[in-house]
Amino acid sequence: MKRLFVLSASIIFLLVSNILFAQHENITGLWKSIDDETGNPKSVVKIYLQDGKLYGDIVKLFRKPGEDPDPICDKCDDEDSRKNQKILGMTIIKDMVFDDDAWEDGEILDPKKGKTYSCKLWVENDKLQVRGYVAFFYRTQEWVRYDGEI
Repeated sequence: MKRLFVLSASIIFLLVSNILFAQHENITGLWKSIDDETGNPKSVVKIYLQDGKLYGDIVKLFRKPGEDPDPICDKCDDEDSRKNQKILGMTIIKDMVFDDDAWEDGEILDPKKGKTYSCKLWVENDKLQVRGYVAFFYRTQEWVRYDGEI
């Protein structure tokens, strides 16, 4: 009986671990952020796991002719260490933890506005749903996988 319990518990543990691992693998990688107001691509964000938490760094910017090719976060809050730092290479998603079927409890920075929001991330139909919110107000963007050059 004890042997059956240990075997059952081991199988359940492996199944749950595989499901969680699949969720982690599903979200990591390169994602192209799309401006939900214009529909134009803004950047490529590398989503990765570090110490059990999810982070996202900007690894490429899509700039229009005449725009600053190497912008800084001049609108970031004065207390934010990213103030006046280059946006390229900046960590804009941090401290996300997996809960149920989404990554939550972290934050996302909008470098264009310099604002930080609570964040929730999940994959739906192979698109990354990125929700930034303050209290009951939120906005959700859809990001798409990126397989181009960095």
